[in-house]
Amino acid sequence: MTTKNTENLNVSAFDPMPTPEEIHARLPITEKASKTVTQGRNLLRKVLERKDHRLFVVVGPCSIHDPVAGMDYARRLHALQAEVGDTLQLIMRVYFEKPRTTVGWKGYINDPFMDDSFRIDIGMEKARRFLMDVAELGLPTGTEALDPISPQYYGDLITWTAIGARTTESQTHREMSSGLSTPVGFKNATSGDLTVATNAILSASRPHSFLGLNNDGRVAIVRTKGNAHGHIVLRGGESGPNYDTVSIAMAEAAIAKAKLPANIVVDCSHANSSKKPELQPLVMTDVVNQIRAGNKSILGVMIESNIEPGNQPIPADLSQLKYGCSVTDGCIGWNTTEKTIRDAAVLLRDVLPERLG
Repeated sequence: MTTKNTENLNVSAFDPMPTPEEIHARLPITEKASKTVTQGRNLLRKVLERKDHRLFVVVGPCSIHDPVAGMDYARRLHALQAEVGDTLQLIMRVYFEKPRTTVGWKGYINDPFMDDSFRIDIGMEKARRFLMDVAELGLPTGTEALDPISPQYYGDLITWTAIGARTTESQTHREMSSGLSTPVGFKNATSGDLTVATNAILSASRPHSFLGLNNDGRVAIVRTKGNAHGHIVLRGGESGPNYDTVSIAMAEAAIAKAKLPANIVVDCSHANSSKKPELQPLVMTDVVNQIRAGNKSILGVMIESNIEPGNQPIPADLSQLKYGCSVTDGCIGWNTTEKTIRDAAVLLRDVLPERLG
């Protein structure tokens, strides 16, 4: 009997994949891109350590599917950053991997051609190219870390990382987060439970050793130092939103119980907007009012936004896709995004510096 009789019985193929080093060699990080990432990470660390008064705003498409529209959005966001940079630090939401409860498009890396060909080798390189182009603008990016191998391919271009509600409880993702070079936001569980997120922050703050991939594409024992800049992201849950003053106070208590810094990010989308994207500006307004009323724990927000509002199904004929419109969760459009961010900057400009006093 050979191992062929007992292993890989449900595997149809092992297709070759370029190593992280090969992808890096094709698309080496530029000096300008490196500066964007380094400055963005340093600023976020200062915000989380209460050394910078600005509120950070992770804003952008639910997912990237069209790099042309994505860069159009990035240029608009970069111009807006120039207007509000004294008060808000804008970080473009650049999500390439989409977790699926059952089936559906898995994102730009897994299926870049949106035709179920799953050319991950091409998708990974395209994703790195997109991140490079955005960083070249001078705009920092944030993403969700879903596949534990992916950060080796493009993690040097990311400023902020989220761990999703479905994976915050995963030991694999906690271990991975302990070695990420970015601050990491852990979302509360889909049930709304906060303990999962606080446990994740504590776990990721510690050193870990686990199986992973090095830049040469070899399996390695990854030994991490621990990530000191984990924080909680409130995204609502099955019981409803959790951005209101009572929910924030309860989150602060849970964080204090875990002996963690009171650092909170509010996700204006998902259950906090009852999955109605048009309600996100109302959530943002509520958060801004809480800060104006004296809240000191809310340090960031997340907004799902695109050029056009709403979302669309993926058609069989991809030429029929509406430009700048999400193919995953619904988003607010650019005009609403601009107004929401500008209004927040005006209302917070004189308030945020006082929080450092």
